[in-house]
Amino acid sequence: TLDYVVVKAPRFAFEKFPSADSTLTTTMKSVGEAMAIGRNFTEALQKALRSLEKKGSQFTFVGEPGDKALLLEESVRPTDGRINSVMQAIRAGATPEEVFESTKIDPWFVDQLFLIKEIADELGAADKLDPELLAEAKRHGFSDAQIAEIRGLREDVVREVRHALGVRPVYKTVDTCAAEFAAKTPYFYSSYDEETEVAPREKPAVIILGSGPNRIGQGIEFDYSCVHASFALSDAGYETVMVNCNPETVSTDYDTSDRLYFEPLTLEDVLEIVHAESLAGPIAGVIVQLGGQTPLGLAQALKDNGVPVVGT
Repeated sequence: TLDYVVVKAPRFAFEKFPSADSTLTTTMKSVGEAMAIGRNFTEALQKALRSLEKKGSQFTFVGEPGDKALLLEESVRPTDGRINSVMQAIRAGATPEEVFESTKIDPWFVDQLFLIKEIADELGAADKLDPELLAEAKRHGFSDAQIAEIRGLREDVVREVRHALGVRPVYKTVDTCAAEFAAKTPYFYSSYDEETEVAPREKPAVIILGSGPNRIGQGIEFDYSCVHASFALSDAGYETVMVNCNPETVSTDYDTSDRLYFEPLTLEDVLEIVHAESLAGPIAGVIVQLGGQTPLGLAQALKDNGVPVVGT
């Protein structure tokens, strides 16, 4: 059997088109999508939501959720913000039965949202962040930013505590054949598991940060640049490492680069990939300028964290 779960999340841009009807139907209305892989559904879902790189796409667990009845009524109509309305209704005290009656979302998925909320409650109620609690939250897809928000801390403080406690992700290889026969695919996803599958290498690697999900003003042209950079670096003798979360692109084809990390393009996720690759072998540099605004927005923070940003 497969040992991973894949979740795709569409990115919408209704804010760019005020007159558009945001009701979701069988007509395609998204402008792009993100994909995430995890060891369980909650991990994959939360990684997919943060991969969208859109304000409000991640679940929030601070502040007053609002009126339960209004949130349930809001959840009846399928819209781009529905999943967040459902989570706020759960925070406001809605039962699984009430959520199902309002949304007709399969009870199994409703239970998964309740599980995420339970972990958030544990994070908020704990006296301190111990390794067991942190690892549990991470196994359910909580980002450092979410944990920081729940605990009233800065994201970098949570990251420092997590590293000090030894809570770091490992990277698993996607088995495209469900172990039916031997298959080696060089693409990875993170999880808070036991053993990493990133093999050591001798050649210096260059990490290329992709463009993330397509959106208005940022499309396939940036992916084209990343792919050709990968080909050129490979010809120059470097091991090429691609980081992206957009399943619509050529950069996420498994044969475009030597290694592919199907991960969100956030500071937390990129820093962990750089750490994993530094343990595998030498890193010649990280290229941020070819993927559009997403990696460019990370450039200064990566540099501040000691990452060798090159080419800018």
